[in-house]
Amino acid sequence: MVNEDKKVPTEETNDKLIRASSGTFDGLRTRRGFLAATGAAGAASVAGCMGGGGGGPSGTFKIGVLAPEPSKNPIGASIANSAKLAAQQLNSDDGVLGKDVEVIVKDTHEDPATGKSKYQELTVGEQVDFTTGVFTSEVMLNLMDSVAQQQKIHMNTGSATPETTRMIADNYEKYKYYFRSGPVNSHYLGVNMVDFAKAKFDELGWDSVAVLAENYAWTKPVSKVLEEQLSATGVDVPINKRYASGTSDFSPIYDDIESSGADAAYVVMAHTGTAAVVQWAKQKRPFEFGGIHVPMQFPSYYGAVNGACRYAMTQNSATPNSEVTKKTVPYSNAYQKEFGNYPVYTGYITFDAVKQYAAAAESAGSRKPGDLIPELESMSFTGTTGSLKYYGKDKQYPHDVIYGKDAVWPLWLQWQQQDGEGVQKALWPENVASGSYKKPPWV
Repeated sequence: MVNEDKKVPTEETNDKLIRASSGTFDGLRTRRGFLAATGAAGAASVAGCMGGGGGGPSGTFKIGVLAPEPSKNPIGASIANSAKLAAQQLNSDDGVLGKDVEVIVKDTHEDPATGKSKYQELTVGEQVDFTTGVFTSEVMLNLMDSVAQQQKIHMNTGSATPETTRMIADNYEKYKYYFRSGPVNSHYLGVNMVDFAKAKFDELGWDSVAVLAENYAWTKPVSKVLEEQLSATGVDVPINKRYASGTSDFSPIYDDIESSGADAAYVVMAHTGTAAVVQWAKQKRPFEFGGIHVPMQFPSYYGAVNGACRYAMTQNSATPNSEVTKKTVPYSNAYQKEFGNYPVYTGYITFDAVKQYAAAAESAGSRKPGDLIPELESMSFTGTTGSLKYYGKDKQYPHDVIYGKDAVWPLWLQWQQQDGEGVQKALWPENVASGSYKKPPWV
């Protein structure tokens, strides 16, 4: 059963391409969900509002979802739709602790104040069991005190700032209700870029790279890791540049890269990524292109840029055809069947978060946050993006999903053409690789 926030967004945020192809947003209604709507809906007890108070929540098991513009933004649509898909599957298997599952979606508009207001509507108004979602780091940081006050678990499935879990390290008792199911935080995104360099740069022939990072808050920890660790891999880094957040003309930057003789641009981009890759391809710049490029993670991106991303690489959590775990492909196929397209990375992570929380509730035999926190802290859960385990409270980033080969290990893909269509070919790690790297023909 789904209860959606009906407010239609009137303003666009971020670049238009990130919103070009959203999933459908039809509400799902299972037989069990319909019965819950006409019978027990709204029966969650007020005692469940505070973690550990009274006998805990009862009645319908409510999931509060915070997503940016889910009716038209593929990032937000993937968050909302994946929570619905998880709920649909749970309801077909007797729900959670025998209770029907309801999903309530609220639109954050990627605005911190709006996000906080919608969070209050979910927790105080709707009395949800827990919340999930949130894409923008600024929104999540603005919610941390509200999460602490409401004492309801939040499973973050989009924002990457390490600052949230550092707050847990500084004050565990206050902020222990926060978990990041993914992606790995920005520090580990940078570590993964270094690990990829160690594993693949020799094979790629990249002896020299120019590092380009857009000047947004989320990229700062990535830049710090690259500055401290990339040169130690043996690669030359003649350019390490944080460029202005509003950059739309990359020609001067690309002129500098050409002059430096770098083999590739090693990038950290989201908002400015489309202009960067389109200009690189259109101008046939004599260097290769790869790194963290959020728009290239979208399965629909090739068509959206008329193939300009061909030969470029990006880090990602999963792809529709990559067997990261036994659950990855079945989930992506189920999502495509239900909503008519494939999810972006926030969808995989949100689906995992809902399923892991449900598993923790079943294992604990309880819906009380105070009972579920130690359950989540100690469990290992096979999701679509890897084995979800969380760092302990004595670690640098408590309650962050663990980064590593036996935990969550991002994959790298290259956009290639196959049978006239663009495909995301997984290149690394080797256990998920579905193809080999192809150099741009103009380099």
